[in-house]
Amino acid sequence: MLAVVSHAPTGYDCPFCRNISDGTSKYPLEIIYRDADVFVKMNPNWWPNNPGNVLVIPTTHYENLFELSTSVVPAIHRAAWASAVAMKRAYRCDGISTRQHNEPAGNQDVWHFHLHVFPRWNGDDLYRTEGAPASAGELRDRAAQLRQHWPDPTEAP
Repeated sequence: MLAVVSHAPTGYDCPFCRNISDGTSKYPLEIIYRDADVFVKMNPNWWPNNPGNVLVIPTTHYENLFELSTSVVPAIHRAAWASAVAMKRAYRCDGISTRQHNEPAGNQDVWHFHLHVFPRWNGDDLYRTEGAPASAGELRDRAAQLRQHWPDPTEAP
């Protein structure tokens, strides 16, 4: 078994746990979907050519992939699938990318497991650009688009 090492600083105040427990955030908080296992929210950081990306986050705190309970994995992937379908419908993007970081060497910077889902367009240079904060209005508008196009669970393959 792999030894799990915590990288969160002592007394870490998890922003995602705050989102889950009391709905607070230092950024505008737009939740797209929530159930007992996961929630999907707009990422307040947008990449210039990929606006409207989301984060899929388990409602239980797991620092990273190495702590993640296998019982929540299906819910994470169902939410990622639904996010991708909603993005294709709402944004008419050319593709979807997912990204997930673990530990400092893996560029993890929030110590609660989360999966990024990005809308992609041909030639968008996602991996050559950096994120910047989106405005509250942009977050609200993109969130409304995704909610409108969120698939019914019966659509899942």
